[in-house]
Amino acid sequence: MKNLLIGEKVNLTSINEGDMPEIQKWHNDVSFMRNYDIVSATPKNIEDILETINDISKCNTAYIFAVKILESQKIIGVTGFENISWNNGTSLIYIGLGESENRGQGYGKEALKLTIEFGFEELNFHRIYLTVLEYNEPAIKLYEKLGFKREGVYREFIHRDGKRYDMYLYGLLRPEWEEISNK
Repeated sequence: MKNLLIGEKVNLTSINEGDMPEIQKWHNDVSFMRNYDIVSATPKNIEDILETINDISKCNTAYIFAVKILESQKIIGVTGFENISWNNGTSLIYIGLGESENRGQGYGKEALKLTIEFGFEELNFHRIYLTVLEYNEPAIKLYEKLGFKREGVYREFIHRDGKRYDMYLYGLLRPEWEEISNK
């Protein structure tokens, strides 16, 4: 039986207390937050981060994983699911890699693949979807490479730096993923 949470470069684990300072650092990095979330990039302290993670852990409609480099077990990001609709087999997926030097190394792609596999194979989802802001071109390329299809546009959804940006809706169905992953 394969371990769904271990890849060649990264593994997905629970978030531990020792991971908090790194996660807090990301949540205080405006450039990270402007790609990771649509909320205003306001600084967060460790208690805020811990409260959010504890809320997710207690919730039955969300999961969060630490993305860690396999060899060192250093946390480099987070991924998971939210807005799980168990009766419909659908969920929103998300990922964020904290430090810019960890992006473009294949870590995000592998972590997202592991998360998708967990969603389809372990949680029995039928559809996994995500949203992404139009200016996050590297993320869009990654999502499309993994088989996500653009399903819609939330026009002029967000206001940043005096300009309005669209937010795209992407989706991936289990049969599409099975076809891609069996190649």
